[in-house]
Amino acid sequence: MDIVTADRPQTTALMTARALVLHDLEATGAADPQGVSLLENAVADRGWWLDQWADGRDFITGLVAQDVQDGLLETAGRWPLCKACDDLDPHALYVHPDLGGPDPTWVCEKSGIAVAPVGGL
Repeated sequence: MDIVTADRPQTTALMTARALVLHDLEATGAADPQGVSLLENAVADRGWWLDQWADGRDFITGLVAQDVQDGLLETAGRWPLCKACDDLDPHALYVHPDLGGPDPTWVCEKSGIAVAPVGGL
């Protein structure tokens, strides 16, 4: 799939998800080659997923964020870390709703505080 030249709603959803997650990578200092490579792989993999289930467009941003988060956990550690609550032990944010959906949000894993929408760190 050529996600750059394709003109369809799935492409728009993928490119929006890419831009939002890239913003969060940049805002947290994780937009290094490894983080961006994980993002590009997630976008490519989810492009295939969207080809199979076009109605999944509302889920794509949260799923791409989770894919990048999972990849970074395996290679670099937890991402993104919470800076919103008073707990001093380093801990991560997670995407809510868990399996994606419209308006995915980063939520503190310890306090449950909604910190920012995906793309708003």
